[in-house]
Amino acid sequence: MRYIRAFYRFLRDIYQNRRLLKDLVKNDFKSRYLNNYLGILWAFIQPTISVLIFWFVFQVGFKAAPVQDVPFILWLVAGMIPWFFLSEALASATNAILDNTFLVKKIVFRVSLLPIVKITSAVIVHLFFMVFMMSMYIIYGYEPTLYWLQMFYYLFSAIMLLLGISWITSSVVIFFRDLGQLVSMSIQFGFWLTPIFWSLTMVPEEYRWLFELNPAHYITQGYRDALINHVWFWEKPMEALQFWGITLVFFALGAIVFRKLRPHFADVL
Repeated sequence: MRYIRAFYRFLRDIYQNRRLLKDLVKNDFKSRYLNNYLGILWAFIQPTISVLIFWFVFQVGFKAAPVQDVPFILWLVAGMIPWFFLSEALASATNAILDNTFLVKKIVFRVSLLPIVKITSAVIVHLFFMVFMMSMYIIYGYEPTLYWLQMFYYLFSAIMLLLGISWITSSVVIFFRDLGQLVSMSIQFGFWLTPIFWSLTMVPEEYRWLFELNPAHYITQGYRDALINHVWFWEKPMEALQFWGITLVFFALGAIVFRKLRPHFADVL
């Protein structure tokens, strides 16, 4: 019951600080690309180029065979686009407090909201790539279906997961600055552990459950279920329970770690 009340207060604080959060998101975009001629367009250009490179290498160069009767590039982007979001949001949210130290000493501001700023910035870019990805499917002759709507469920799931993890990383990195590098390494490692370039069917069945414990797999596979397999998320109740169980653990740990370390932020910064 205590955690429910705490979560309610957290949602209330988001609403009360919505204008400030909106301004912080705008400033985050501006500061990240301030000294570049193309400005915030780089947020969209870099991932787009990555997708085009993979398309040229695998679809044009290697003539990659279709996966699940779907052109390889469509199967690939359905996993890569959500991964881009997960990796970008986690990397930037880890530095959310370090990038906004001027707010730490403001008693009236709830510092635990700062990771939301970075995650929201990543969501804005991700929404563009969701449209980009759906456009690719339409160009290849696939008609939109109701299943596509559940990508928003998986996006919400990813946001909840990221929020819990970023509470841990953004608070610990203040005291252990090397954590930022460790997070970057973990993201690179996780990219190859998550079935993005490869299919989980390549793994012997008795070992697949180990890879399914990876919450990122639930998100990337969810996008493929929406776009390719046409499977509703409630048709996989065990996978959903497993993901939300892991997410709740991160949420609880994140809240505990953040609350314990919060009183010492100002002293260290």
